Amino acid sequence: MEFRQVEYFLAVVENDGINGAAAELGVAQPTVSQALRSLERELGVRLFHRIGRGMVLTAAGKALIGPSRQILRDVNAVEELLTVSTTEVTGRLDLMVFPALATGPIVDLVSEFRRRHPKVTARLGDLRTEESTASVIHDGHCEFVVTHLPVEDEVGLEIIELGQTEYWLAYPPGTDLPPGPLSLAELPDIPMVFVPRGGGSVSDAIDYAMRRAEVRRPISVLTDHREARLPMVLAGLGGSFVERSLAESVQDIAVVRPCEPTFAQSYGMVFDPVSLSRAGRAFVDFVGASGETVPDE
Repeated sequence: MEFRQVEYFLAVVENDGINGAAAELGVAQPTVSQALRSLERELGVRLFHRIGRGMVLTAAGKALIGPSRQILRDVNAVEELLTVSTTEVTGRLDLMVFPALATGPIVDLVSEFRRRHPKVTARLGDLRTEESTASVIHDGHCEFVVTHLPVEDEVGLEIIELGQTEYWLAYPPGTDLPPGPLSLAELPDIPMVFVPRGGGSVSDAIDYAMRRAEVRRPISVLTDHREARLPMVLAGLGGSFVERSLAESVQDIAVVRPCEPTFAQSYGMVFDPVSLSRAGRAFVDFVGASGETVPDE
């Protein structure tokens, strides 16, 4: 297996196909296709299902992503050792970010870090489920995860808190609500989309506050997938508490309001200090020195 094949494989994954990968790499499409097929022959497995003009990762392909990214970081680390300038930071910064947090301070931090170190390439991928935070780091899929706190199975990992995200109420389009923040007692008699009790510190705090205020609303959906709440609201299944950044992003479609009392949850950057690349170590130092603890606005 050649490094070039690994690089091409990741380019196809990250650009959703051969066309995008070829454009990013600056090579012809047949070159990428040939490298992929050669890699599959050497490994003895199919990495992609070819469906029409599309490509979907097989189970083997998904399993190869983490090790491939680790190989890329290891090669970059060797190149760093040979860099003439001992102060110049190069390499690749791999982060996975929970979508609701992708508009927070982490974007500003990455932007400023790259301004100071323009030879570092940054990749921000989506963290689909926050429960997978520890595994995606340990399996090599990324160096950093930005997620809500606390983190499950955080043994061996370090966390830098970045701030807090506030939760707002979101209701289907056309819902009649008074202007301004809503108290729990003012919640309309509309079914709610909730995370089950025990699904997180905020969901438990909301549940406790509603029971204490003797506010009961019918439940339309209980979902363990927090990222599914907003699509369900937009589909008319009911109201829900969602991250402020998500609520504000759909305020032209849905009906959104701040809530009284305010519910908020801390979020931060999680990483394994032992396996950091040079770029990763520089990023940790930069974030620590920046003192970013800015709540969502």
